[in-house]
Amino acid sequence: MPPPTRSVFDIPKMDCPSEEGMVRMALQGVAGVTSLSFDLHRRQLTAVHQGPTDELLAHLQPLGLGTTLATSSPSGDAAAAAADPAGEARVLKQLLAINALMFVLEIGVGLWAQSTGLIADALDMFADAAVYGLALYAVGRSDALKARAAHLAGWLQLGLALLTLAEVLRRFVFGSEPVSALMMCMGGVALIANAACLILIARQRQAGAHMQASYIFSSSDVIANAGVILAGALVAWTGSRHPDLVIGLVITGVVMNGARRILRLR
Repeated sequence: MPPPTRSVFDIPKMDCPSEEGMVRMALQGVAGVTSLSFDLHRRQLTAVHQGPTDELLAHLQPLGLGTTLATSSPSGDAAAAAADPAGEARVLKQLLAINALMFVLEIGVGLWAQSTGLIADALDMFADAAVYGLALYAVGRSDALKARAAHLAGWLQLGLALLTLAEVLRRFVFGSEPVSALMMCMGGVALIANAACLILIARQRQAGAHMQASYIFSSSDVIANAGVILAGALVAWTGSRHPDLVIGLVITGVVMNGARRILRLR
């Protein structure tokens, strides 16, 4: 058997968990793929595989992420081809549980506190949980089932995003009284939850660059949590509901964009 090939792809529009999840699902059923490593800072994918590189490119280009082949060469690094699917699956299940629980908690507290920021952040938690859940569901299944699962999650995310957008507009027109203390407290809890996710991923860093990339993109959730906390502080300081509405719009826009990209998956 010839040595495996190490192919590096430039993916300019891959900059969040949704895009990485899409790429993973697109290549899940491709025979001969032994390792996928993601670098979201450089927006690159490194694949160790048997078989033609064109086959991988044919699965990636329909995603609409601007994928191009950077380099491709024989790989004699057996360690790069090694994978620990059991360990990674275990981490994914833990991440899924944390994000699902935080979605339920944040959506409840967000409605109680009349905070669109918390509601939108809960939606971001759901988006992450959907990506992790899809990664687990797709293992060993047909390409058709993977595509259907991806589209279902995309429609769910888009539907929730539109509901949140409607709620932001409703509160803008009819008014709201966001409770700043609850916003900051729940934002702090979400921050702790995301820190736990980062620690879990850090334990699997030695499994490969793709888990290091997961560590990097999970840290982006901390920005949303910090935004909610900042919005709560500004609400308390200014007595205005507008900071809460703004952060709600921003996070909702991010999730809608992720849903759009998932729905483009074929």
